[in-house]
Amino acid sequence: MISLAEYLSGLESVILQRRDAHPNETFLKWKDEEIAWRDFVDHIYAMAAGFWDAGLRTGDRAAIMMGNCPEFLYTYYAMVFMGVGAVPLNVAQRGEALAYILSDSGASAIVIDEGLGEYFTGIKDRVPGVRLMVVRESTPSTGGDAVTVEEWLKAGRGRPPVQPQAATPADNILYTSGTTGPPKGVVNRGINPTNIVKLWEPTGVRPGETVYTSLPLFHGNALGVTVLGTIMLDFKLALGERFSASRHWDECRKYNAVEFNTLGAMIPILLKQPERPDDADNPVRVVLTAGCPLHAWRPFEERFNLRLIEWFGMVDSPGFLINTTGKVGSMGKPMSGFEFRVVDDDDRDLPPGKVGELVFRSPAGKTVAFYYGKEEATTTAWQHDWFHSGDLAWVDEEGDFYYAGRKKASIRRRGENISAWEIESVVNQHPGVLESAAHAVPSELAEDEIKLVIVLKPDQAVTPEEVLDFCRGKMAYYAIPRYVEFRDSLPKTGTHRNDYSALKNEAFTDRTWDREAVGYVVSRDL
Repeated sequence: MISLAEYLSGLESVILQRRDAHPNETFLKWKDEEIAWRDFVDHIYAMAAGFWDAGLRTGDRAAIMMGNCPEFLYTYYAMVFMGVGAVPLNVAQRGEALAYILSDSGASAIVIDEGLGEYFTGIKDRVPGVRLMVVRESTPSTGGDAVTVEEWLKAGRGRPPVQPQAATPADNILYTSGTTGPPKGVVNRGINPTNIVKLWEPTGVRPGETVYTSLPLFHGNALGVTVLGTIMLDFKLALGERFSASRHWDECRKYNAVEFNTLGAMIPILLKQPERPDDADNPVRVVLTAGCPLHAWRPFEERFNLRLIEWFGMVDSPGFLINTTGKVGSMGKPMSGFEFRVVDDDDRDLPPGKVGELVFRSPAGKTVAFYYGKEEATTTAWQHDWFHSGDLAWVDEEGDFYYAGRKKASIRRRGENISAWEIESVVNQHPGVLESAAHAVPSELAEDEIKLVIVLKPDQAVTPEEVLDFCRGKMAYYAIPRYVEFRDSLPKTGTHRNDYSALKNEAFTDRTWDREAVGYVVSRDL
């Protein structure tokens, strides 16, 4: 295992090699701008000079709260070059959660979009350790007291590189959403560039070709897979401001992108778009996808004339599965250097076809991945030297793994544990359904009842009874939902996954249909 200092210096070395090999070639495509390797490095040096002048040193930590933009990358890699730990923040963070993360991480500075500054100033009295706010302006400066990214980039032009001190560099921290408590900061020292290179190998993307991402840079997929892969393999990076289904393919064509990554519901959302005669006429050859719904896999490949490669990875700990055979629905097999198992609640291996918790480990174990300042949470996650993912999965006879939902999204009904995924995977096969989310709602008896929230495809008319009729015989009788509600969209997390917390907070509305109230009977002999 390489040390953090070796990782940071090695990454800096690769970036400088790219600049020296082709200084005037494009590294980054942003809107109508192309940024060459030479300019990219110059901007990194300028931001590092700004941090230095403001008093930040190796071993300090700073937060980044910006949407997708080149300045995010200049800021992040300035921290890499200096040995300053980066804390990328979800731009939707507000109030108590934002104050908690800034305090918990020990950040002494924050670089923030102008439009988000008010959310920091509203809680800054609770985070006295954050002594510096640097603002990325959305419009040209009209004066004022704020330190700005634009001023640093201008003032630092031509400055010599800042040299890291002999002090130990600070770890980056990525915060996961807290489902049962405050957010947990993940320190993952196992993000080895070699593993990212292995992940990209099956895509066939070649040096000099363009990959595209509109996923948020504060998330590990965009920053740790697409951006890092671009640097290590000498691709060009096209950066979208945010995911837009209506603009997605036009942007891929504009940038001549041969690859992009997806998460969660992005593929069904793209399939929802009206068909166009040129759908298959696009430059994309391959998509690295995490969580592609089974029913959408082949239709997406055929409509857009490309290949999907499903994979699995987590911010919380190093470990990768990748599907290189095209077996529909599978996350694939472990990448070399990692071990994966499916276990029951007593950590006993389950036979093929049986759903249990997905656990995995790398040779370095929990020494490379832990929750910052939370020894108990780390110990809970690392049972018997295996990281417990909280994901449900099963493995087939050939050793391929399949996702079966989140353990915490499980529903307890009439003594039975039910995965939201097992319901959604059936409902999503209905020809009129675009996507769905199943979640627990309070039962008047005990435990839970099941509510199903559905988004229909355009111009489709489906009744709750028709949906439940479709489910009969395709799932256990006790898994058939009691409540059904149709909506125009589902609430999503920042990574486009179903936001079950938001759904549970809106348990019953005037649109909620109850099968028991209308006398729809589900019998045990289904």
